[in-house]
Amino acid sequence: MAFSGPAILISVGYMDPGNWGTDLAGGAQFKYGLLWVVAMASFMALVLQVISARLGVATGKDLAQCSRDFYPRWLRWPNWITMEIAVAATDLAESLGSAVALNLLFHIPIGWAIVITAFDVLLLLSFQGMGMRMIEAVVAVFVLTIGVCYGIEIFVLPQTQPVFSEMASALGRPGFRQSGMALVAIGMIGATVMPHNLYLHSALVQSRNVGRDDASIRTAIKFNTVDSAVALTLAFLVNAAILVLAATVFYGKASVVVAGGQVVTFSPDGDWIRIAHLTLAPLLGTTAASTLFAVALLASGQSSTITGTLAGQVVMEGFMHWRIRPWLRRVISRLLAVIPAIVIISIRGSGSVTDLVNLSQTFLCLVLPFAMFPLLQFTSSRRIMGQWRNGWILLTLGWASAIVITVMDIWTLPEALKESWRIIVGG
Repeated sequence: MAFSGPAILISVGYMDPGNWGTDLAGGAQFKYGLLWVVAMASFMALVLQVISARLGVATGKDLAQCSRDFYPRWLRWPNWITMEIAVAATDLAESLGSAVALNLLFHIPIGWAIVITAFDVLLLLSFQGMGMRMIEAVVAVFVLTIGVCYGIEIFVLPQTQPVFSEMASALGRPGFRQSGMALVAIGMIGATVMPHNLYLHSALVQSRNVGRDDASIRTAIKFNTVDSAVALTLAFLVNAAILVLAATVFYGKASVVVAGGQVVTFSPDGDWIRIAHLTLAPLLGTTAASTLFAVALLASGQSSTITGTLAGQVVMEGFMHWRIRPWLRRVISRLLAVIPAIVIISIRGSGSVTDLVNLSQTFLCLVLPFAMFPLLQFTSSRRIMGQWRNGWILLTLGWASAIVITVMDIWTLPEALKESWRIIVGG
């Protein structure tokens, strides 16, 4: 229990609005066809987070500090700038998720809801006064509630029970058999294996007072590995449940009739994150489902906001040795995220929310190599890690994960750039 905590904070980033948006889009458009991507991305995330924690425990430095100390100055600047942009892209997903939640709860127009999220720094500061463990306990209740509801729908309710043989077949037959699957898959990986989390985890593990003798370091590495495995397995189950329920409720259907006779129409480019509460409607009824989903989404966005701010602070201080007040850092980061979102939504309308969320996750996957390769290089070095460098299992799994993600990046880059341009200019 003394070592539990860092991975809980990290796992929040694996259940943020970006994950929900990509999982919903994948299930709605391709049924269970991308379930294997959720599993693969979760496994790669676990491997990389274990390695990140190992770096922090063994060296007493986070990934940003190692990059500053062991890389030449000319390489430090592009790495820092890339990670700052990654933090802003993460913040874009959190702000959009929170805005959708405010829209569902209080019927505030999306544009104004995004403006409100730009000033959530006051809420953040009040949350910090409660203590991080209390915040994560509250968020865990929300996530557990939504997870239990999804579990009941999948395993109990006959009208939403999936075909488990099809799920098993999809897990065992990886591939991109339909147009557009690769781009959604790269967004899923970007939403799961998040670059700023690799920096943050290596810093958070240092919050525990660990001795520098071999036995203490070995114990810390062991229990941080267990902490990561438990927290990220829970995140995988939540993400898989969201995709499966989206496949069950939305896939192959042109519309659905909700309480009151309202007809909700689906389309391949639908704004899935705004109608995601319908996945809970068979269990709770439309009104309660909308409220519960919105509360969980708001909690997810706000808790991810906290970890994003912490990650931004780690990146800035580690790379540049600059220290600024957390509230100022928060305001700058959020404004960089919401201004482009407000401009695009004011031009194209609120239907572009899911597009923007998926765009942010695609960008995160494209910059992920800038975090993965330094992490793997440092933790594979005997000079830096000593006896605690990666063993052959972590070495193989870590480099294989990095290579797979990088190859997928290069393969989907033309389509990603084309789709990004479409989202930005419309059409």
